[in-house]
Amino acid sequence: MWRGRGLRAWLLLPFALLFFALARLRRLAYRRGWLKSGKLPVPVVVVGNIVAGGAGKTPLTLWLAERLRAAGRRPGIVSRGYGRVTHDIRKVGAGDTAHEVGDEPLLLARRCGCPVVVGADRLAAGRALLAAHPECDLLLCDDGLQHYRLQRDVEIAVIDRRGLMNGWPLPAGPLREPASRLREVDALVLHDAVAPPWPGVPRFTMRLTGQRFHRLDDPSVVCGAEQLAGLKLHAVAGIGEPQRFFDHLARLGLAFEAHPFPDHHPYRAADLEFSGDAIVMTEKDALKCAGLARLPVWVLPVEAHVEPDLARHVLAILEKKTNGPAIA
Repeated sequence: MWRGRGLRAWLLLPFALLFFALARLRRLAYRRGWLKSGKLPVPVVVVGNIVAGGAGKTPLTLWLAERLRAAGRRPGIVSRGYGRVTHDIRKVGAGDTAHEVGDEPLLLARRCGCPVVVGADRLAAGRALLAAHPECDLLLCDDGLQHYRLQRDVEIAVIDRRGLMNGWPLPAGPLREPASRLREVDALVLHDAVAPPWPGVPRFTMRLTGQRFHRLDDPSVVCGAEQLAGLKLHAVAGIGEPQRFFDHLARLGLAFEAHPFPDHHPYRAADLEFSGDAIVMTEKDALKCAGLARLPVWVLPVEAHVEPDLARHVLAILEKKTNGPAIA
């Protein structure tokens, strides 16, 4: 529905206009101090977007954490932990499940080696992380561009190939904030997307790559796409845009039956009851599928590639903005 301005979108437009009015009022309340925000003792870098749903924020956060560590910084990560059943503020541990902490924070914790804390109140989550890990000298916030309770020093917005779709607010369209909000961020990352016509906003391009699969039940067993070619495959994706994963598999030369699911889908065994030779899925989905499938499951990890050097850009901004305005 959000890709066009059809009848359903028009019927929801009055509610969308109300949503935008409330969003503007909320931001004004933070600007004027009517709603209180807080600043942490270390710089905060927010990776988010103005479009509801996934656009590649988590792979970008992972990439940025790795590059900042390589530059000598010691980042920690805070996240809401969308989709989890718990409501407390907690550090993501090795024994946690996606059910407890959320799929994206669990993926970040396992991949990047940085401390990760989840909490709906990102300010409180950041304080908890720094209390447990005082060595951290920078915090990355995975999502949270609209979480103005947490003051920030750098804002990074991600746009994927779907762009802003019909350009209308929720629920008639996908926008959490007006498109003009993107003119205020410190960096705009285009994930296989066309650059918007806004001068003055530094732009970076991101693409995801991955060619090697590993078995869900034994990650030490790996294979390339050529070893899966010719099998009767079922591809499963419960991410922001499942078609992106399916297109990736097609570029690897694989033929498959596609099974898209909603983002953060809580899988059950019945969801994976297929007849064939094997299932292929994203790393994020695999966190919730252990022991559910009868067929062998192959997982495809991906890595972000960002050009030019976004980490260098962030560090340069921090030198100038650490003591500047917290909210743009």
